Amino acid sequence: GKEYLFSGDYMSSGIPYNVYIGVYGQDNANLLARSGDNALIKYDYTALNANGARVVAPNCLSCHAAKINNQFIVGLGNHSVDLTINRALLEPLLTLGISNNYGSSSPEFEAYDQFRKGLIAIGPKTQTVTLGVNSANKITEVLISHRDKNTLAWNDVPYISLSNEVIPADVPAWWLLKKKNAMFYTALGRNDFCKSFIGAALLSLKNLEKAKEIDEKMPDILAYFNSLEAPKYPFDINNSLADTGKPIFENKCSSCHGTYGANSQYPNSLVALNTVKTDPELSNHYTENSPENEYFFDWFNTGYMGTQPNGLQYKAEGGYVAPPLDGVWATAPYFHNASVPTIMDVLNSKNRPAIWSRTFINTDYNTTKVGWNYTIETAKSNTKTYDTNLKGYGNGGHTFGDSLTEQERLAVLEYLKTL
Repeated sequence: GKEYLFSGDYMSSGIPYNVYIGVYGQDNANLLARSGDNALIKYDYTALNANGARVVAPNCLSCHAAKINNQFIVGLGNHSVDLTINRALLEPLLTLGISNNYGSSSPEFEAYDQFRKGLIAIGPKTQTVTLGVNSANKITEVLISHRDKNTLAWNDVPYISLSNEVIPADVPAWWLLKKKNAMFYTALGRNDFCKSFIGAALLSLKNLEKAKEIDEKMPDILAYFNSLEAPKYPFDINNSLADTGKPIFENKCSSCHGTYGANSQYPNSLVALNTVKTDPELSNHYTENSPENEYFFDWFNTGYMGTQPNGLQYKAEGGYVAPPLDGVWATAPYFHNASVPTIMDVLNSKNRPAIWSRTFINTDYNTTKVGWNYTIETAKSNTKTYDTNLKGYGNGGHTFGDSLTEQERLAVLEYLKTL
């Protein structure tokens, strides 16, 4: 599973290898210790054969790997991902270059063509306004709007028209999957997680037969995910203070987030919006009565993804799943929309910054507040600035830590470093 994830051909289309090297150059870091062509490109791209041509396509690690404290961690959500640009703007230049170099009827162009169509589809409809938040949910919606639910065949004209509105989300860590009954914060994606993984291939998927081939490999990838462990906190821990924080956490937080250590338990709690009161827009997006949602749920539940053995189930009941907290120190910013920069701010809602920015330097970490160092801003001036006043970007709710004393918060924070 690890080998297939890092170097496998689950993508079916991409940029010709020589064009990729010509544009982006070689990357000799080889963080995944791959061989051959893959040793010379970034970890979040994979070289593969498509239509007799050697191409390069983005892989799952574009969103599911990151560095923190200069440690590269596979499975950590990419807290610096840049989805603020319209990637369709790259398409005309790429298409011209590939046509001029290889010809528009060449194997290389045919191997690139579906990737090109995918870029055109998602580009204008999946842009975030801030670095670090993810639009994977909207990317999926756009891609399935172009694919038949049973054959998965691509149609250039979408079956349903979608707005350009993007509700942001944070990317959960892969090592948490082994505890979860549903993949996503909204409790979508139940039963067969493996079918959800195929969604990563929809950008460039060739056909249904390729989907079935990928599906056969997915249990191995899930086994790899289940082998991942949360990264250990790399700084000093005050063990005495952590011991003080454990019972406070278990009394205040464990009913939703579970217990840890010997005889640990995780309740998989789907918490209602009127209880947690965090930004409701992502949840509301899937519970509102709309033609888009009717299409979305029908596509997943009654098409190939939901009707095969061990079919996937998409069901929206409202609210958010309280996630497990293994390795929580590494997963800043916090909440389902990455709106809170530190755990200290999670535990004290009155101190949360309304508009804030960070450097996006992976070592710019605050060990006292547990999360990213940040600067309070008065207005949003660039994509590094997070404005909680924007739709879907709110930082309210989850006020359960407000009743703690400052010393109790520090003790809980110290305990969370041990998870």
